[in-house]
Amino acid sequence: MGRAFQNRKESMAKTAAAKTKVYSKYGREIYVCAKQGGTDPAGNLSLRSLIDRAKKDQVPSHVIEKALDKASGGAGEDFSPARYEGFGPGNVMLIVECLTDNPNRTIGDVRTCFNKTKSKLGVEGSVSHMFDHCAIFVFDGSDEESVLEALMEADADVNDIECEDGKVTVFAPTTEYANVRNALTNAFEGIDFDVDEIQFVPQTTTPISGDDAETFEKLLDMLNDVDDVQRVYHSAE
Repeated sequence: MGRAFQNRKESMAKTAAAKTKVYSKYGREIYVCAKQGGTDPAGNLSLRSLIDRAKKDQVPSHVIEKALDKASGGAGEDFSPARYEGFGPGNVMLIVECLTDNPNRTIGDVRTCFNKTKSKLGVEGSVSHMFDHCAIFVFDGSDEESVLEALMEADADVNDIECEDGKVTVFAPTTEYANVRNALTNAFEGIDFDVDEIQFVPQTTTPISGDDAETFEKLLDMLNDVDDVQRVYHSAE
């Protein structure tokens, strides 16, 4: 692809312990999404796409159902989003998104990961200005014109459309997520999204190799082991 974004299917957990963590992170995210926008996927588009992603990542149905039941019950944990920014090995830029019920614990855990890999946790805005926050949709296809036509007919605003290696990638403003998704699903029957989410996409990438690459992988592993960390975006190439 011409622009760097992250496909979570590429980093699926391979061990039982790692899978359990993935299930836990999805369960927490589904719970928060359902509590905020309602537990019915038909009326909560963000929840519907999140459940679709969870199923593609082989999250068991009982994990999804438990999170929805918990959200419909009203009472429960009070998670809030937290975002941290910084620089990793080789000056790679990182954005760490979390859901936490204890911000002091979470910032401490994230800072430990940075410190142990000789990385630097920055202040809010220190790297996010070098990322585009956008909705991304990737699906099978080769006809850019038909995609553009479908989006125009639905009056859906997009930033860019790429077509490469039998895949179409649509980048759109975050506020257009629902419009674009609905336009695509209505225009192309049976469409199956490889990527369907809002991400931080780096405006430029940072090539790293050798020790920097090894330490960077260690940093990612440590961050992904933190229960409160949901996603990590970066500029590493």
